[in-house]
Amino acid sequence: MADKNTFSKGIKRRKPWDVVDNQVTPESVFNDRRNIVKALGLGALGASIPGYVQAGLFDSFASKPKQEFATRTLQYSQPQQFILPDTLTPEDKITRHNNFYEFGTSKQDPFENAQQFKVDPWTLKIEGLVDTPLTLDLNDLTTRFALEERSYRLRCVEAWSMVVPWVGFSLASLLKQAGIQSAATHVAFETLFDPQQMPGQKNRLMGGGIHYPYVEGLTLAEAMNPLSFMAVGLYGKTLPPQNGAPIRLVVPWKYGFKSIKSIVRMRVMDKQPPTSWNQLAPHEYGFYANVNPQVDHPRWSQASERSIGEGGLFSSKRVPTQMFNGYGDFVADLYKGLDLRKYY
Repeated sequence: MADKNTFSKGIKRRKPWDVVDNQVTPESVFNDRRNIVKALGLGALGASIPGYVQAGLFDSFASKPKQEFATRTLQYSQPQQFILPDTLTPEDKITRHNNFYEFGTSKQDPFENAQQFKVDPWTLKIEGLVDTPLTLDLNDLTTRFALEERSYRLRCVEAWSMVVPWVGFSLASLLKQAGIQSAATHVAFETLFDPQQMPGQKNRLMGGGIHYPYVEGLTLAEAMNPLSFMAVGLYGKTLPPQNGAPIRLVVPWKYGFKSIKSIVRMRVMDKQPPTSWNQLAPHEYGFYANVNPQVDHPRWSQASERSIGEGGLFSSKRVPTQMFNGYGDFVADLYKGLDLRKYY
């Protein structure tokens, strides 16, 4: 077993908080993709393309907005223990192949619909069971903590994957600064609610049927794990809006929908918070959402994945999915004694 403090094995190779008592493409969107295939004249060929290939096929036909969101260069260190041997996904794929239903359900919708998104001013509040509630502004997000670059694997529940060079700081450092009280067990997160800027929040059909604002949560132990990361940039620059500007969560051993974007509020709690996809389809999307090739989604296998950016337009190249997305040495202890088929 490698020393967990060095993170060397497997990595360094190159206000709706209260419970009132995941990610699947809506049928309308799936049908629309089939109509696009017909319109392109692909006919039977298009119908025969596996769904996981079609999910990335239409990126190539995305139009370019007249004016793109302005990002800026960040200053950061590059700790070697967080450098992966994996080939990084090209930047244009990371920024144009997104699930961010607040801007639409097609993979290219966030890029096309988010370029006028306003992040200044921005406020991130940390509250709840903390000694010192915090309110961070836009400048705080890139100056209050020392930034570092970490290349992490990203595995979507839809069975595609990327390798992303995020820039940011550990979630634990933020929570420690607020001071966690002894009764705390969980951390809840909330995305900005602004239907004027986020058309998917205004139109339930366009927004995938989610009840907004989007909410997520982690156990406190998960949140304090050194791998849990608050990203403010990628590829050395501040985040574009389609990737969660100005700040998002990154939890690399979980499916991508857990890594909530454009966060405005975090609340430390003494109970498990609601999460958006679990509320929408609890039989398909559990609270934990750990990458697990042995537990299939009800409608598709999780045993393998397609790497975005590899193999060309019609590629169906698959690679085996790793338990905990390859980070098991550093997170498996969090779930000791937990039935991961029941607590999926």
